[in-house]
Formats: sequence, structure tokens, C-alpha cells
Amino acid sequence: MKINNIKTIFFDYDGTLHNSMAIYAPAFRKAYENLVENGYAEPKLWSDDEISSWIGYNPREMWEKFIPNLNEDIRNASSELIGKEMNRLIKLGYPVLYEDSIEILEYLKKKGYILVFISNCRKKYMENHKELFDLEKYFINMVCSEEYDFMPKQDILKSIIINYPKEMAIVGDRKKDMDAGKASGIFTIGCKYGFGTEEELSDADIKIGSIAELKNIF
Repeated sequence: MKINNIKTIFFDYDGTLHNSMAIYAPAFRKAYENLVENGYAEPKLWSDDEISSWIGYNPREMWEKFIPNLNEDIRNASSELIGKEMNRLIKLGYPVLYEDSIEILEYLKKKGYILVFISNCRKKYMENHKELFDLEKYFINMVCSEEYDFMPKQDILKSIIINYPKEMAIVGDRKKDMDAGKASGIFTIGCKYGFGTEEELSDADIKIGSIAELKNIF
């Protein structure tokens, strides 16, 4: 299915272009072990599927859902620990993009689409990935939730879409991406290969099984 007249494409990052588990899983486990060692959590072996369910939430949302009664200072320290560990792994070159991610970004840019990065991440995380993968070569702008005080993604999108030409589409793997697109009245593309469930993507206008399938759409 080809979509006509689209000029701007918003891209989620983790679970859409970047397979985050290579850095998020070890960072999460390190932070949880620290909580256990200090008596704030019970010992548990976390599966990759359980850990991946938190990818796509901004840090504030994640901790409010994960351990809602945890002391705020402890929660913030744990969140910082995850962030620091992920950034350490980024510097060591651990991150893995999905196959064809860069090829697709190059393809879309050459075809004249305006590409915008929009992620529920911290600014340092975004900047480190930008440097590692030269993302500024493809995206006209890169937006992260920390720059907007961790507002919901749909509110961030609403506040920035006026800066780009219509028509628009958003590509993402979680319900938050689909809800953001629907709230702004733009086309939604759900990534079945990411970290969201089938139910989360049930309202997507189109679903794709790999990032490479965007060539069949644009």
C-alpha cells in the first residue's frame, strides 16, 4: 500500500529503529540488583520479555508503574543509574539498530521526506545515539521527552507538528505512538517487530513486520 501526499514522517526510536534490549536489559538488571542489595525490592530474575515491556515509557512513567510506592529519591537515583549504564554501553558501541534502519532513513531522505525523531528518552541518551549513528544526517530535528519535562508523547507531538509540512505520518511500536498520531490526526504505522503487543497496535492504519517494509509504503 502506497501513501500519497505525505511530506513529514515522525519516527519513534527504541523498538522502531533501535533494538534497545542490548543496552536496556543489562542496565535495568543492574539497577534492580542495586535496589535488592539496599532492601528496596525483593530478589527476582527478570526475563527479557518482562524487561522489554518498559521500553517506550519515559523514565517518570516507567517508575510510577513499576514500583509506585518507592521513595521518590530512590526512584530518581535508580532511574539515573539505568541512564548512566546505558550511556556507558552506548560509548562502548553496544547499541544495535534493526537491520535496514539506516538504509530506510537514507532512502526516505533521498526521496525528499522530512524526517523527525521523537522519543520518550533523556537528552543525553538521544545525543549519544545521534553521535554514534550520525543520526543528524537523516533527521531535520530530534526531540526527546526530557526537553518537554516528560510530557506525554501525544502532547509533545501536538506542540511540534505546526513546524512541519502536512501531510504527516508517525512510525512506532507502542500504543503511545499510535495514540500520539491519532490525537494529532496523522497517519499511523505500527511496527510489529518492536516491543508493543498486537493489541497496542490494533488501531494503527498500517502495520509492518520490518522497517524495510516502509519502502512499500513511501
